[in-house]
Amino acid sequence: MTNSTISNRRWSALALIVTAQFMVILDVAIVNVALPSIKSDLGFTQENLQWVISAYAIIFGGALLLGGRLADLLGRRRLFVAGLALFATSSLLCGLAWSEGSLIAFRAVQGLGGALLAPAALSLLMTTFAEGRERNLALGIYGAASGSGAAVGVLLGGVLTSYLSWSWIFFINVPVAVAAIALTPVLLRESRADVAHRHFDFPGAISVTSGLMLLVYATSRAAIHGWGAPSTLALFAGAAGLILAFIGIELRSPSPLLPLRIFRSRTLTGANVAMAIVGGVAFSEFFLLTLYLQNVLHYSAVESGLAFAAFALSVVVLSNVAQVVVGWIGVRPTLTAGLVLSAASIGYLTRLPVDGNYFKDIFPAFVLGGAGMGLSFVPVTIAGLTGVQGADAGVASGLINTSRQIGGAVGVAAISAIAAASANGYVSSHGAGAVTSGAALDHGFQTGLYVLVGLLLAGALVVVALVRPSPVLQARPVDEALALEEAA
Repeated sequence: MTNSTISNRRWSALALIVTAQFMVILDVAIVNVALPSIKSDLGFTQENLQWVISAYAIIFGGALLLGGRLADLLGRRRLFVAGLALFATSSLLCGLAWSEGSLIAFRAVQGLGGALLAPAALSLLMTTFAEGRERNLALGIYGAASGSGAAVGVLLGGVLTSYLSWSWIFFINVPVAVAAIALTPVLLRESRADVAHRHFDFPGAISVTSGLMLLVYATSRAAIHGWGAPSTLALFAGAAGLILAFIGIELRSPSPLLPLRIFRSRTLTGANVAMAIVGGVAFSEFFLLTLYLQNVLHYSAVESGLAFAAFALSVVVLSNVAQVVVGWIGVRPTLTAGLVLSAASIGYLTRLPVDGNYFKDIFPAFVLGGAGMGLSFVPVTIAGLTGVQGADAGVASGLINTSRQIGGAVGVAAISAIAAASANGYVSSHGAGAVTSGAALDHGFQTGLYVLVGLLLAGALVVVALVRPSPVLQARPVDEALALEEAA
């Protein structure tokens, strides 16, 4: 096989990996604009409607570390295919759901499919491309898919719901996943951790998966029942207890699910903190602005989706520019600049008026925010994987995905609760007319956006403090890169 053929296959493999990742991230947001139609068709109560999103987020976020370690031990390509198959099957069942209970259950299974698929996809990218220029380029394309997936999800969800039906936001995954399964044996090589003993850390897997799921569930519940409610506090305490138990188990385990030694890297630690913030801000911003467009400006589902096109396009362009910028100035300055640009974008949005104009009040912030996110996703992923040993590729990939997903799930629940409390306070001080005019909702959204600005600035400080400056990574010699690929 010639060097040219091997190189072409690597990039074809990347296209397959990116398509799968895009599909998983897309499904976090694609449901948002379809919720009114789902509520009407399946008879959802208002209280249970949020579980269409939360059931996916809880299982997806909670099981990512488990998926990453299973990929390392059982085979990354094997887990990739298993995740695709489970995701396709559950997507079909979601589209055929006949009641609120069935849809929530199938969304949970879909989240599990994503948790198997996402870390396997990223670790396959790591083993396909040697650390350096080519991997950074691949991560730029991967970052474009991750960063734009939520924005495109809102757009695609609006179009499919308006012109077909809400079921098609799930059906569309099936042919994509089936085609990906068919191409996987052709384009991807099997790889797994090179370890002498393939023991699986069941106590660690149970404790961390349960703890993270309980954390997301507690946050989602707090948005409805209140942060100070005894049941909410008990759930948070249970989540904290399980996560502390997980740390204790990992310290003593001969084959830990998450080797705590990887946190000796300040860069990896800072990258995961930053990714949690980026994920929380991205999902929360899309959630708030979708509600603003539909409930304050009264956009239709398809109009709301089209409004996000500027954001998605900006993310795609800047994600691919980001890998070049990282090559010029390094990870830390690029990531810091991305977070600051995102903060400036949301700062502009805090002035959203009740009678807002899209091109004056939203469009500039979307272009700037997409640029900031594009310049954030790529360097934060590079930082989270730099220097990771081959045996830990899956768990490091699962960790960076977990940080984004848990940050997103907790962020949406927390910001929605803050926005709702602010809106209720506005009604109390301004009277019932504030509800009918949309002023209360608008005030709540502005409050939530102010919090997001603060989070992004805090994230920039974390990056400056923890992410080590490093020389520009040079590509390894071609022969060494090819040897690594053949070994994988």
